[in-house]
Amino acid sequence: MLELAILGLLKERPMHGYQLSRELGESLGGFWRVSYGSLYPTLRRLERDGAVEAQLDGEARGRRKTTYVITEKGEKLFFELLQETPHDNSTEDTRFRVRLAFFKYLPPETRIRLLERRRAALEDRLHTIKDSLRATRERVDTYTLALMQHGQAATESDIAWLDGLIRAERLNGTTAGGRKRRRPRATTLHGKEHTS
Repeated sequence: MLELAILGLLKERPMHGYQLSRELGESLGGFWRVSYGSLYPTLRRLERDGAVEAQLDGEARGRRKTTYVITEKGEKLFFELLQETPHDNSTEDTRFRVRLAFFKYLPPETRIRLLERRRAALEDRLHTIKDSLRATRERVDTYTLALMQHGQAATESDIAWLDGLIRAERLNGTTAGGRKRRRPRATTLHGKEHTS
C-alpha cells in the first residue's frame, strides 16, 4: 500500500523523502502518517526493483539531497497496484482511500468497477453489523450498542457517498444515447469516507 502511494505521488512530480512524507499526510486526506523508518526502506526497495530512480541534487546544509523519480517500470507497477484485488480486508479501508487519491489515472470503466467492488464490500459489512445488532442488542451495554449503531450509520453514509460517485462517473462517461463523451474536467469529490 505504501508502494502505491509513493509511486502515485512520484507520478505527479519528483520529490525528496521529506516532501513524500509531507504529501502522504496532506495530499491523501490527512488520514495517513508514515514514519521515515517505513518510508526510506520502501524507497530503497523500489529503487532496487527499478521502480524509482534516486538522483543526487547536490548539497543542502552540508548534506546531499536525493530526489526520487518514477521509472517506466515504476509506472507499470503503479497501475498494477492501483487495480489489484486486495487479499487482506483489514487494510482495505486505507487501501481504498489511497487508490481513490489516484483515480484520475484510471479509465472510467475501471473506476466504476472499483467503486462498485468497494460498495459491495460495504454492503457486506452493513449486513454483518445489522445481524450483530439484532443478535446482541439485549446483551450489550449502552456504549457498545452506541458504537455498533455508529458503525451502521457510518457505513450507510459511505454507501450513499459511493452511490453518488458511481452516478457521477456514469453521467460523465456517457451521453443519453450510450456514446462516450469527452470529459471537460475531473469530477470534484464532495465529502469523504468515514473511518469505521
